[in-house]
Amino acid sequence: MREDFIALKTSDFDFQLPQELIAQTPLQKRDASRLLTLDRITGKTGHHHFYDLPRFLRPGDCLVMNDSRVIPARLLGRRPTGGSCEILLLTDRGDDVWECLVRPGRKLRPGAQVSFGDGRLTATVEGEAGTGDGVRLVRFSYRGIFLEVLEGLGRMPLPPYIKEELQEQERYQTVYSKVSGSAAAPTAGLHFTPELLEQISALGVRLCWVTLHVGLGTFRPVKEEEVLDHKMHSEFCMISAGTARMINETRRKGGRVICVGTTACRTLESFAAPDGTLSEQSGWTDIFIYPGYQFRAVDALITNFHLPQSTLLMLVSAFAGREQVLAAYREAVAEQYRFFSFGDAMFIAGGINENQEKPVSLCRPQQAEPATS
Repeated sequence: MREDFIALKTSDFDFQLPQELIAQTPLQKRDASRLLTLDRITGKTGHHHFYDLPRFLRPGDCLVMNDSRVIPARLLGRRPTGGSCEILLLTDRGDDVWECLVRPGRKLRPGAQVSFGDGRLTATVEGEAGTGDGVRLVRFSYRGIFLEVLEGLGRMPLPPYIKEELQEQERYQTVYSKVSGSAAAPTAGLHFTPELLEQISALGVRLCWVTLHVGLGTFRPVKEEEVLDHKMHSEFCMISAGTARMINETRRKGGRVICVGTTACRTLESFAAPDGTLSEQSGWTDIFIYPGYQFRAVDALITNFHLPQSTLLMLVSAFAGREQVLAAYREAVAEQYRFFSFGDAMFIAGGINENQEKPVSLCRPQQAEPATS
């Protein structure tokens, strides 16, 4: 075992965050959020806005985005006794069975039944999911198409640190979301607008999509003292043939593969061959990336600011170095950046030129087709 894998403590990824810096609502304009640049080689930082991102991209680069769409996965229902309960859909296991977080757990034991919307949707708790974290297997009964029923009954599953009600449901979706299945948004993509994507594409930057349906891993805190003792929950992801071809071509021609978010990053690293090449694939991943990990397919990362002691902060620390990342986080706190899902963003790459002028526009390259379910 490599030395840098040894003796990692969860507490090594802690930082002090004032509560008032946890963003409760999205900004009026998606790309008006702030952007902290971090050079992963030198540790140098810069302060910008997200609409400045094209300054740091190069013709021939490739942006890889997660096109998963959040489903209204939070269901409020009633038990036969009349008591209220809540079920949060996490992972579709097929045949109308889902892994779910349930509340109150002591009342929703195997055999328990729940009704939603005056019986338009009913559910039966079938048992534990076997993941050791209190997740239940729940079978749903309904008439029609499940996602359409869910659209009428479900609510957007905002993270627990967001206390404000979301006024516009689409603000918890990326503008390129397509494939329904996530229990939480791939939040790094929330900053993009159609106009910004057009501008980036016109610069000669390729755009392609992967799909990872965000599940329980987003909600699970790291409870173990030793990082290596933490077990990730599995999430379903896929890469289309067009995306794999575009990424391989980008690498072959010397461009950078830039992942928008930790979910896109985890998808590529889950499927990449030792030489970093990719092929059309789909399947479940429980990859856990922490300092010491050697990245195979990712050259740069766009990401939000993450929770203390979280697996997402560990992934970013693996990419840019724990001390450099924590120093950047302390700087972000001092500069009053907004944190977490509706917060500001980082662009992390090697060799960032803070004085770089806006690139010259080139012909728009071909885009890879979004992944399909």
